[in-house]
Amino acid sequence: MPTMRVRLMGALVLVAASLIGSGTSSAATGPPGSLWFDDAAAASFTVKDGRFVDGLGREVVLRGYNVSGETKLEENGGLPFASVADAEKSATALRRLGGGNSVRFLLSWAHAEPARGEVDPVYLAAATAQMRSFLRAGIRVYPDFHQDLFSRHLFNEGSWYTGDGAPKWVVDAGRYPREFCGVCLFWGQNITQNQAVTRATHDFWRNKGGIQDAFLATAQTTMEYLAEHLSAEEFAGVVGFDPYNEPHAGAYESGQSSRSWERELLWPFYEKFRARMDAAGWREKPAFVEPNLFWNANLDFQRQEGGLLDAGHLGPRFVFNTHFYDQKAISGIFMWGKAKDGQYAGDFGTVRDRAADARTAAVVSEFGHPLSGTVADKAPTVMKAMYQALDSRLPGAQWWSQPRDSGSVLSGTQWQWDVYHGRHRERMNGNPDKVLTAADAWNDEDLSAVRTDDSGRPTLRQDSRLLDRLYPSATAGRTVAFTYEDRSRDGSTTLTWNPVPPQLPRVRELVGTGQYGLLLWHSDGTAAPTELHLPASFPPSGTTVVSDLGRVHSPGAYADGVPIAVEPEPGGTGSRRLLLTAPAGKSGVGATHFALVTNGATAPSGELLRAAQDELAAWSAGHWDSRHSAMRLRRSGRP
Repeated sequence: MPTMRVRLMGALVLVAASLIGSGTSSAATGPPGSLWFDDAAAASFTVKDGRFVDGLGREVVLRGYNVSGETKLEENGGLPFASVADAEKSATALRRLGGGNSVRFLLSWAHAEPARGEVDPVYLAAATAQMRSFLRAGIRVYPDFHQDLFSRHLFNEGSWYTGDGAPKWVVDAGRYPREFCGVCLFWGQNITQNQAVTRATHDFWRNKGGIQDAFLATAQTTMEYLAEHLSAEEFAGVVGFDPYNEPHAGAYESGQSSRSWERELLWPFYEKFRARMDAAGWREKPAFVEPNLFWNANLDFQRQEGGLLDAGHLGPRFVFNTHFYDQKAISGIFMWGKAKDGQYAGDFGTVRDRAADARTAAVVSEFGHPLSGTVADKAPTVMKAMYQALDSRLPGAQWWSQPRDSGSVLSGTQWQWDVYHGRHRERMNGNPDKVLTAADAWNDEDLSAVRTDDSGRPTLRQDSRLLDRLYPSATAGRTVAFTYEDRSRDGSTTLTWNPVPPQLPRVRELVGTGQYGLLLWHSDGTAAPTELHLPASFPPSGTTVVSDLGRVHSPGAYADGVPIAVEPEPGGTGSRRLLLTAPAGKSGVGATHFALVTNGATAPSGELLRAAQDELAAWSAGHWDSRHSAMRLRRSGRP
């Protein structure tokens, strides 16, 4: 069946390619909101030249959330949702309210293999049905067999902490000591201080009793099940697999370093997992592999050398997948103030550099900050700075003067999206006298961007301007610079870290106090458009686009010969996309295009639009070859 599926998908791509070559604009047959190019775009997802690309060869950026920490709980049997209906409601809200086009979908080894060698088909069927809800909403998915602190079965009923991951039979066979963390103020300290956790983790990496083999076998069975039970179109939306969450040695052998552990134990595990993917019919999908958990910690005493430095060139069969949390900010000790413009430019720049050295794409599959407690006041600035660093290598103060250094736009999935936030009923470690209902119901965490209100509707817990963002979801060519000023809020204060400079007075006038984004890209000469997710705060009637491709207030529908348009995103969730269609053909290959998108203008005059276009063309020409900006604008004759 997997082989047949690959052949069918290959045929689909060939048919789609012939349509693209003819420039047809006939309707697509995909989900609601689909256009002529969408089926071909969704038919494949690969890594090429260090970036994610879709079936049209467009550069793809994944943005979304982890779905969800509910999998770490027992109340719904290790599933993200209590029902498919809840999954469908969550998927629609994630797309419409949260602006996401992708999710990291958590799975539980403990529930997939409750008895050794016996994979539970009921669990796999339920997980697949819930995953399908996201795929049908036009959301790409990469599953993750999640673990934290190895297993909840290491912890006793009265423990302050809990874990998730390995089944009870693994813990029973290990005969680990009674768990104890001493003076641990944060649950993560158990990773290195709790002997039950460190010994069990140590045993997994050394395959003691064949437990790693059992995990790999269950992972293969799970992947085979997904390939068999999802339709060809749905399976195409599953873009890869995250083999293991936040790997750590547990305990190092004498003379062993974090780097040698990655080389001698972690990377061989990933190679084995990669072979299991191939055998399960996932040969064309990358493994989203994570380095040692502490490789990029921003506390010097916690950082450990790593980053899969000895794994060679990873792409296209592996993606460099990492997490980032600001431990200084979370500690409440090492960072007293709030995050500032460019706070994480260096941290996320390191991710870009490591992926580039490994010649593959990168994804920051977890990032976030507590939304309650003593450090919650930092969340608005910390999260804004993290999204800023995903968008660009530069602080806002430097972006307009140094756009060539902006770098690639990073993919990322925020932790987390839990519609049951504050409404849980979790018996912590099975204790009937310790039923957790508040926040995320797991080790006092509170990071969910969403909750369900009393009427049953998903509602954002963070500023919608921060979460529902403009970003280039698919670029027909290569992105060379991007910035987005979300003007999200810290209480009553609007945070503006990237104002339009005074040297561009008409652009500054056009944007005013509104949100804006600016994308520059080199065209690949194809007929398919570049797409940007258009936040709900950008209704078509209030959106202005100024580009070398044209200038328009209140863009209309997509059609042949319309370079700037707004259409629904596929999936029928009510979310929208901006479509920018550059001239096709050889003459368009390599041309530099720009597009400013803002909601700050109300009925701007034609004169203001022309003046802003001239300013941007001159600014672009000053940083890129004028043949690809100002001269092209004059020759095109576009309005």
